[in-house]
Amino acid sequence: MTIAKRIPAVDEAPDLAAHVDALDWPHITAELDSQGCAVLKGLLTSDQCRAIAALYPDDAHFRSRIVMDRHGFGRGEYKYFSYPLPDLIAQLRPALYAHLQAVANRWNEAMGIDIRYPTVHPAFLKRCHEAGQARPTPLLLQYEAGDYNCLHQDLYGEHVFPLQVAILLSEPGRDFTGGEFVLTEQRPRMQSRAEVVPLAQGDAVAFAVHHRPVQGTRGTYRVNLRHGVSRIRSGQRHTLGVIFHDAK
Repeated sequence: MTIAKRIPAVDEAPDLAAHVDALDWPHITAELDSQGCAVLKGLLTSDQCRAIAALYPDDAHFRSRIVMDRHGFGRGEYKYFSYPLPDLIAQLRPALYAHLQAVANRWNEAMGIDIRYPTVHPAFLKRCHEAGQARPTPLLLQYEAGDYNCLHQDLYGEHVFPLQVAILLSEPGRDFTGGEFVLTEQRPRMQSRAEVVPLAQGDAVAFAVHHRPVQGTRGTYRVNLRHGVSRIRSGQRHTLGVIFHDAK
């Protein structure tokens, strides 16, 4: 695997894995099971958030830039990081995956899906890369007033890890207004359900990428999820997206 980039202000995370381990994972897991999403409070410090957001203008850190309205994705733009990833992001991916893989495996079992995920992230990335999915997917999103992100799913190829994480880098009410994280759940033979997730700077939301199991009166069934961001009313909003599968 590639060696992470060292970026001074971004890399002030002496024991990020221990911080991730100390989160309330029983509560996070229960929220994921019941709602399809869960807030990870205080995942990053405000200094870490500002340092990551400050990388956006420097194309040396990124492999590509996407302008959303050119593709019908909404308004705003984002950039995919290149390998090697900044060290903080390179630490976050395996640290979060270590806790989410058990949820992913349990969900697949409940939905009758045969795929299982290894206990460590490098082993899963190896599976992706051997299948031709070798482009990194962590991304940095930038929204201005009037921008929004249409409801979508981040799939990228045959190998998809069922959960991902988005981290709010900007401070609501100071840096921007509006711009809420929105999740919709399409249930069989029922109207769709919407969930709006309030976040503070440094908070993250873990959520289902594609589908999740729900227990019904006649057993477990599968619901389809999409996520997006509502319209930014004012200011500028940055978000770090941590996706665990790579892209073709």
